[in-house]
Amino acid sequence: MEKKCGCWAVLKRSVKGACKSSDSKNSVTTIPRTSLVHDAVTETRYLNASNREMCAPDEPQDSSDNPNPVPPPSDSNAPRQLLQFSFQELKAATGNFRPDSILGEGGFGYVFKGWIEENGTAPAKPGSGTTVAVKSLKPDGLQGHREWVAEVDFLGQLHHPNLVKLIGYCIEDDQRLLVYEFMTRGSLENHLFRRTIPLPWCNRIKIALGAARGLAFLHGGSEPVIYRDFKTSNILLDSEYNAKLSDFGLAKAGPRGDNTHVSTRVVGTYGYAAPEYVMTGHLSSKSDVYSFGVVLLEILTGRRSMDKKRPSGEQNLVVWARPYLADKRKVYQLVDPRLELNYSLKGVQKVSQLAYNCLSRDPKSRPSMDEIVKVLTPLQDLNDLAITSYHARSSQQAKRKKKSDGMHQLSYNQSRSIRDSPLNSGKQRCK
Repeated sequence: MEKKCGCWAVLKRSVKGACKSSDSKNSVTTIPRTSLVHDAVTETRYLNASNREMCAPDEPQDSSDNPNPVPPPSDSNAPRQLLQFSFQELKAATGNFRPDSILGEGGFGYVFKGWIEENGTAPAKPGSGTTVAVKSLKPDGLQGHREWVAEVDFLGQLHHPNLVKLIGYCIEDDQRLLVYEFMTRGSLENHLFRRTIPLPWCNRIKIALGAARGLAFLHGGSEPVIYRDFKTSNILLDSEYNAKLSDFGLAKAGPRGDNTHVSTRVVGTYGYAAPEYVMTGHLSSKSDVYSFGVVLLEILTGRRSMDKKRPSGEQNLVVWARPYLADKRKVYQLVDPRLELNYSLKGVQKVSQLAYNCLSRDPKSRPSMDEIVKVLTPLQDLNDLAITSYHARSSQQAKRKKKSDGMHQLSYNQSRSIRDSPLNSGKQRCK
């Protein structure tokens, strides 16, 4: 039988006492915080710092982080109630959490593929009912529980075509699980970096636009939300390559009123987090915009944000790409070579300029996500493929060469005719 629950009351009882904030002086950050104003040298030092997660899962939480980031909705305006699953139901739905059903692993646990009955919580046979993704939180670690609560808190209220749908949850003894809609094509990270067949340009633009719409929705609400962990592994794709943002464990309520930012502990992933956020702890919607710029670069280049296997000057994507982005004549050198010439010429120009603006060292100079959506939307319809232009130029060059060869042959014949003329015979015998 279907079980529904107004989950926030349950969560508050469960969290009470378990999520007390640690003293902020115990919070660990890996890079000293400096002033908000920073130069290129300071930023580059940050960008080259590391490829590890900025905060370990068991890091003490700063007192500025509220374990319940968004106030729970009242019963009258709650948009949707989540299903409450028992642990045994999810255990059966995933085949006893068998290893071959693992879809992926995050910092706080595994994600399993499972099947449940439609519109209910009962497990279903594989291939029947509704396919779901079940995230199982590691039982050890208070930080993981906070993120589990944040995930339910945000996705329990936020609904948008470009946000992954949270179906329900399980909170039973020390078990913490979340049940999401299953995303057929997995993450953008897999398609960009782990598959031999390159992701087509048109799909890359579609994914970038969908992810941008998701962020724009978060930033534009009456109670803005800062995603704080925007990266390719958190962008999931359905069968039609529609992008949906997942993993809201680090999301945080944005500034209100006249405030320009919120101050919080520094978490996220090196290579994606905005420099001013890492160096000061000041978090704003423009922090997400910077992260979007990094992902846009990954989509454009087919390179990871951080790659220690590359030469020293190319390990950090932003550091390597920024000089190319600033020169319109060089931007095509950034394009993923696996695409060969199957990309839009104007699209590359627009995407490069957009990435450059998103990665501005001055947060105020970065565009809003609404502005980014407006730039990306018309790029879906461009058909000025580089390969078409290349063939056109090659054809023109061939015609010019043929014409040039013909003129050369004509000139040669004219010269020979003049040389063999009786009027010129005397000159020909001169020695």
